[in-house]
Amino acid sequence: MKAILYLTFLIFTCSISTSIAQDFISSTDLHDLSGLQQQFIKDPTKLLKNNKYALLDEDNKVYLGLVAKTKNGFSPKQIESFGGRAHVTINGLAHLRLPISEINKLKELENIEFASLSRKLKPCLDKALIDTHADSVHLGLGNLPQGYDGENILIGVTDWGFDYSSPVFYDSLLQETRILAAWDQYKLSGPSPDNFNYGTEFDTPSELMATGSDTANIYSYSTHGTHVASIAGGSSVGTAYKGIAPGAQFLFVTFLVDEGAVLDAWEWMYQKSIEEGKRLVINMSWGLYHIGSLDGNSVLSTAISAYTDLGVVFVNSGGNNGNVNFHLKHTFESDTIASRIQFYDYSANTNMWGQSIHSWGEVGQDFSNALEIKNTSGQVVAQSPYYSTETTNTYIDTFLINETDTIWYNISADEAHPLNGRPQMRLRVKCTSSAYRVMFKSTANSGTVNNWNVTELTNDVGNWGMPFSAYGTGSMSGDNENGISEPSCADDVISVAAYASGWVTPTGVTTGGAMASFSSQGPRYDGVMKPDIAAPGVAIGAAISSYTDASFSAVESIEFNARTYHFAKLSGTSMASPMVAGIAALLLQAKPELSATDVKQILLSTAREDNKTGVLPVEGDPKWGHGKVDAMAALREALDLGLNQGNEDFCFKVYPNPVSNILYLDELDNISLKAILKDFSGRSRRIKIINGRIDCADFSAGMYLIEFKHNGQTRQLTFIKH
Repeated sequence: MKAILYLTFLIFTCSISTSIAQDFISSTDLHDLSGLQQQFIKDPTKLLKNNKYALLDEDNKVYLGLVAKTKNGFSPKQIESFGGRAHVTINGLAHLRLPISEINKLKELENIEFASLSRKLKPCLDKALIDTHADSVHLGLGNLPQGYDGENILIGVTDWGFDYSSPVFYDSLLQETRILAAWDQYKLSGPSPDNFNYGTEFDTPSELMATGSDTANIYSYSTHGTHVASIAGGSSVGTAYKGIAPGAQFLFVTFLVDEGAVLDAWEWMYQKSIEEGKRLVINMSWGLYHIGSLDGNSVLSTAISAYTDLGVVFVNSGGNNGNVNFHLKHTFESDTIASRIQFYDYSANTNMWGQSIHSWGEVGQDFSNALEIKNTSGQVVAQSPYYSTETTNTYIDTFLINETDTIWYNISADEAHPLNGRPQMRLRVKCTSSAYRVMFKSTANSGTVNNWNVTELTNDVGNWGMPFSAYGTGSMSGDNENGISEPSCADDVISVAAYASGWVTPTGVTTGGAMASFSSQGPRYDGVMKPDIAAPGVAIGAAISSYTDASFSAVESIEFNARTYHFAKLSGTSMASPMVAGIAALLLQAKPELSATDVKQILLSTAREDNKTGVLPVEGDPKWGHGKVDAMAALREALDLGLNQGNEDFCFKVYPNPVSNILYLDELDNISLKAILKDFSGRSRRIKIINGRIDCADFSAGMYLIEFKHNGQTRQLTFIKH
């Protein structure tokens, strides 16, 4: 066997750790600040190309973004005095931008409770309308006093890839856009919104149409935002892909993928809603595992709670890691565990850097982590020391060498994180050689530690889990639990899981409706149940941005204003979240006085169970939450109509169903009534029930609903025509 060369080299330690108060900034952020200083001194131009941090080049200065919790007495002037900027939003939460050249002056700031680098954030209908019963709400069925489509409600979408010109964002007559305003935080031409000094705001139809779409950014010319917004409230424009709240207006923010920017986005949306005097629902189809604390204590979680108190409804995708064993949990009793870190394929993405392991322990219970490198024969060829959360108070960037191969890694840790007092550690490792098996090792005297293995790209866009797996004697595998990301784990957000839409086949057989394998499972690692509810998120058809350079397979296309607009089917909890956001808009239209908490509770209490969900616990389920969202039941509950749609002592059946010619209504065989026949595209006409029979011979094939009155009560029934 060849001799093994083992080398550990400390690149740098956190040179500013002694100059900034440790009580309001974590050691993780201290090491990142140190790294920024080093890069800035070495090559400011190259630094700006690093997408890892929230950086802004403006007026020949490089600014760094931070988010903070401020105390009474905090004044933005102390930051402005050295060329920085501060925008305080809600409950003392602030978005700070400091010149990197002046970063050491952080130590001079007063009345700061907590501050952290503004972390990067990542992105987490045809049959779906029927599955959620939103189609029935549109038609005003179920004894609703009218149909509801979200009119006079604002839906805010924080995302990337908006097509401002798409006809799905117009009214039903295709005359006027329903986009009230858009803020592209990447576009530097201005003018920026009032009270904000970056990005460009478009608040007139002419500006929106002249611009066409948001600018290319870290996601190039994306389409995610267009697809998500189309699900929440797109018009059908003659297709089958009608959104949940097609009467709502929109606020779009293409945001700078960092916490501070999204905090500003929420404030901008809230101020717009106040100006318009309209209720606001904000949809967030994105998430991350490395911001905040994953237990409801993050800055974004605090902001969500504050805006919720002001009536804003927040809905967030739960994450797409349900089919990956990327979580590793162990309760220690003076023992050690080991598990192999699986890497994403380096050849699959040119921006692949490596894997990031984030660990959270229990208050007062320190733990230690290490790396062990094995060859394909299972022999240990290199290993790092154990790094303890108790003693690792500086950033460590180093590597292991075996022969001519290098495995890079870095460590940052806190004995007691400022947000929740828990010990935490983030270990990032890069290993490009397939000749090695990188083992994660952890030890502690006592306490439970949770770890997540997430891919990290050089442009900081990676956000998918990779497995922990057993390799060698005594090692252990991970699981797919505790997989809800920030900010979906916030207490007041409505966290949404995804399932496949259910429908009735032409032969009358109910199919579909199963949980999506990719939908992330809860609960939070502190035991709080998440997700909250489930909605369709598999192969959801909706609009695609006509400006996108992303690949897709169109399922339908239309022409509008001499431009072609496509529709495509995408899957993810990103698609499920706007379903619920749209239904929240329907509730607020029906009863604007509902609080945001009321909306959440109504949606959860009326969620339905079926043979796919099974009977769910009162506190919710780690996969399904409280069940499948039910727009009709939620509307009826909000309007205090009760959940039952008819008198239970009067029941009848229709047969045969499906029908070819004559449909019979049991119990009405000697009764003739006037009725309304409705199809599920919204068309209706008057028909007659003659002696309990309906002649269906001339009806087109499809699903229908009959509505009529009998004994003073309105009845509805559905049937299928061959």
